[in-house]
Amino acid sequence: MKISPTSDGRLATPARVLRSRAVRIFFAFVFIVAIVSPAVVVAAVVWTAPPVTPENTAPVDTEPARLLPPPDVQPTSLPAPAFNVYANDLSGTVPCPLCEIPQRVYVPNSGAGTVDVIDPQTYKVIDHFRVGQIPHHIAPAWDMSALYVDNEASSSLTVLNIHTGRPSGTISIPYPYNLYFTPDGTKAIDVIERRQTVEFRDWRHGWKLLKAVGIPWPGADHLDFSADGSYFMISTEYSGVVAKVDVNKMQLAGFVRVGGLPIDVKLSPDGTVFYVTNQGRMGVSVVDPVAMKEIKFIPTGKGAHGLQVSRDTKSLYVSNRLEGSISVIDFASRTVIAKWWIAGGGSPDMLQLNPDGTRLWASGRYNATVYVFDTTTGSVVAKIPVGAEDHGLTYFPNVGAHSLGHNGVYR
Repeated sequence: MKISPTSDGRLATPARVLRSRAVRIFFAFVFIVAIVSPAVVVAAVVWTAPPVTPENTAPVDTEPARLLPPPDVQPTSLPAPAFNVYANDLSGTVPCPLCEIPQRVYVPNSGAGTVDVIDPQTYKVIDHFRVGQIPHHIAPAWDMSALYVDNEASSSLTVLNIHTGRPSGTISIPYPYNLYFTPDGTKAIDVIERRQTVEFRDWRHGWKLLKAVGIPWPGADHLDFSADGSYFMISTEYSGVVAKVDVNKMQLAGFVRVGGLPIDVKLSPDGTVFYVTNQGRMGVSVVDPVAMKEIKFIPTGKGAHGLQVSRDTKSLYVSNRLEGSISVIDFASRTVIAKWWIAGGGSPDMLQLNPDGTRLWASGRYNATVYVFDTTTGSVVAKIPVGAEDHGLTYFPNVGAHSLGHNGVYR
């Protein structure tokens, strides 16, 4: 060891060297490094080490990153849920407390000004009473709190009590040929065929008139709503036109010509197209409501008139009023897959299903008869005599969250 002299001339001893300022600083630095270095090492290891893959996970993808699809388009194992306009109608079970009300079929007899009430278990008429002049259809209220008989010639609705099945009052509105309710339940729609007009009314507050919309083609008859309820398509029987009406703005929004004599209207289960019976062309028009054009025509039979969606929503029943038959259209293929005939002839008009979908009911417009079909075989299981010109019968109570009116259209 080299011994250097101090400032006072004395030689520096090893102890003095160890106590010098420079040496103390050096050893302090070494001490700090010794303490900190383990943390530095750990941090370095954590920072540079590859991620650990658990044994039960998939192996790491070794393909170049640029070949991998972005995360938001990676395939998933679950398909997108299917949309069905009639999802609430699939159960086949009447919701309670309506389930406690006896099921009945209410039949308006347009030529007689009466209503017949049928017990669907016995196929017998169990009640009969007078209403207004020319009753066309019996519409359940949106909330199923009442039934309304639209008496066109009397400019009135006969209110039926759902518990007793009997008249309980009368409402005055002009010439109701048909009565509907918007899907959100806020408005009633009085279809006034005689005036080529539809009236939007506040049915919850005295049936106050909200707005009248002119339909500039003769024969405004039947309608159905879009899936979101923002518009409806309405047939104009004597002009070959199907019109589009904006529900929110309450104004005409367009039209499409289908020719012939368009009658009943029904939205497809997927909500993309409308089916329109055409009595003049003897079949059903498939209408695209966005492009506003007929995209297909399905021949069914003479006098194609009423429509009813099957309980499983796979089929569409079509009444061919002028030849006494029912055609069954498959929604998937848009073709007729079956045809049921009424032995001896008949005039099936408006249609209804029982809750479980095994019985299809049809009014017989020109035969004063109600027909009941077994939907599993297509055979007629009952013919029930009723009043003259039986028309828009309704089966009540029935399956669905709410009613859109007409003769019992549920969603």
